[in-house]
Amino acid sequence: MVVCGDDGLAHRLAAELRGVYGEQVTLVVPPSVTTARPPVVGRARAASAALLDRWVNRANGDPAGNGRVVEAPEITEAVLADAGVDRAAALALVYDDDETNIRAALTARRINPRLRLVLRLYNRRLGQHIEELLDQAAALATGVDDIGADASTTVLSDADTAAPALAATALAGTSKVVQTDGLLLRAVERQPWRGRITDPGLATLALLSSTNSDSESGDEQGPQLLPDDAAVRAATGRGAVVLEQVSYSGPPLPTGRAGGVLPAFASLFSRRLRWSLAGLVGCVLALAVALTVVTGDHPLYATYETLLDLFAINEPALNQPLGRQILQLLSGLLGLLLLPVLLAAVLEALGTFRSASALRKPSRGLGGHVVLLGLGKIGTRVLTRLHELNIPVVCVEADPDARGLATARRLRVPVILGDVTQEGVLESAKIHRANALLAVTSADTTNLEAALYARSVRPDLRVVLRLYDDDFATAVYRTLRAAHPGASTRSRSVTHLAAPSFAGAMMGRQILGAIPVERRVLLFAAVDVAGHPQLEGKTIAEAFRPGAWRVLALDTATLDERQPDLALPPSPDNDDGDARPSGLVWDLHEGYVLQRGDRVVLAATRRGLAELLGRRRREPAGT
Repeated sequence: MVVCGDDGLAHRLAAELRGVYGEQVTLVVPPSVTTARPPVVGRARAASAALLDRWVNRANGDPAGNGRVVEAPEITEAVLADAGVDRAAALALVYDDDETNIRAALTARRINPRLRLVLRLYNRRLGQHIEELLDQAAALATGVDDIGADASTTVLSDADTAAPALAATALAGTSKVVQTDGLLLRAVERQPWRGRITDPGLATLALLSSTNSDSESGDEQGPQLLPDDAAVRAATGRGAVVLEQVSYSGPPLPTGRAGGVLPAFASLFSRRLRWSLAGLVGCVLALAVALTVVTGDHPLYATYETLLDLFAINEPALNQPLGRQILQLLSGLLGLLLLPVLLAAVLEALGTFRSASALRKPSRGLGGHVVLLGLGKIGTRVLTRLHELNIPVVCVEADPDARGLATARRLRVPVILGDVTQEGVLESAKIHRANALLAVTSADTTNLEAALYARSVRPDLRVVLRLYDDDFATAVYRTLRAAHPGASTRSRSVTHLAAPSFAGAMMGRQILGAIPVERRVLLFAAVDVAGHPQLEGKTIAEAFRPGAWRVLALDTATLDERQPDLALPPSPDNDDGDARPSGLVWDLHEGYVLQRGDRVVLAATRRGLAELLGRRRREPAGT
């Protein structure tokens, strides 16, 4: 495996491939990355350098020679050849610059057409075109129409892979989430009641240790991942981790919430103008009723006469009863009052449409929302994910040229332009009525300062921090938890959340997400049944390997036919293995036979997935 990058994601990815999958890894980094580059975010760059130092020390001390570091100022054909791309199984290009990754991918595909490529690209539309181009080039070079997973190209984004976890942390207080086909799922810890777990959810993923602590313990006391039904029934008194859907639990959202192309009718006019218009309409109706009483005319005809008098286009009420003349004078006076109100309505409507493309401000009655700090790469993806979940959001951004402002303007999300460390900015975002604060700026100190200030305003606020340095994040988490034991505090690293997905893609399959269970990790992957003897031709029950992997859902539709949401599960009485449900389905019958054209979503341990993919850990030489 070859990993090329210039930040912490490359180092974490190399450590993941080497430590979990036991792969031979060559890490290509810029020369003297620990000292040549000036610090971008202070501790973030220092932490990246420390992580590289630890990886290099482990690589140098590895008796099996499974680690190697190559320093190169830029990725050229000679550098890729020196890194062994011509004989490598997979190459990950995780530079922070999209152009660098694309140029290196084109060169690597020419050197080794059978190479599995994993690219880090922020531009998703460009990534789809690049993925198709590189796969087509591999097919032409190898002469195989279906290149499969061995020479496939996977385009990922650290922002996209980390955004669901960050969004779910702000909503549910946990990052134990996985996203598949537009549905956000989370792992929930359930404690037993009367010795049993009352709600198993979609699936039981793990049995917690008897102490349910994060301390290291023996195997008999540790968590049991992917247990079978017998183990679940026998585990009396132990908590369990079950899978369920993430949903918004805040206050109900108003109907017709802004988000369409045209602004809502209520937003066209101010409240004072709406009351003025309502008063005028009421006066017109009162005059029409009075005219009906005075003249005895039909109510519709009386209303018509009143409108004519209102607009001064009716004949004078000469030689008519005194009551009719008085009502005509009152209608004319009301018409004079109507002119400025109509003019004000036109001006306000024009101003509203003119500012429809401008940034919105939070409404006065807004509450139960998420305050999102930072609209960079990560913040933009998190904003999109929260909006797709119909969660009210207020964004705070200091840079008026941030890339996420266009997305916020398109989604009509309120934005506060200002430095979050300045007094009054968080108050403008209604932090005192918010449900959660999600600080995802690129500066650790800014995120921490905002979190501390928000906690001073509202001690029970749920806070999620994006912190790069693991040691710093651990210290912050423990301190905030001790200072505010009744509030939820989480610290997350984007590279830590994204590394398992990139590693799984290098192993040949798409990783949908990772869920931590105490000190162990469960991976969720989408795997084609074809080519896997452990799955192909097996029933759901036979394909289940306790402690290794478990099939959760089945997708028999083609890529073009797949729906964004989950389909209904098959009928429980469907025992026929030939009956093939279409779309992504859950709650599968144990007798369903997995066939070659099926695609499954499964949960697996890291080593279980490595075994399923046919790449077991290598033992050191001489053992």
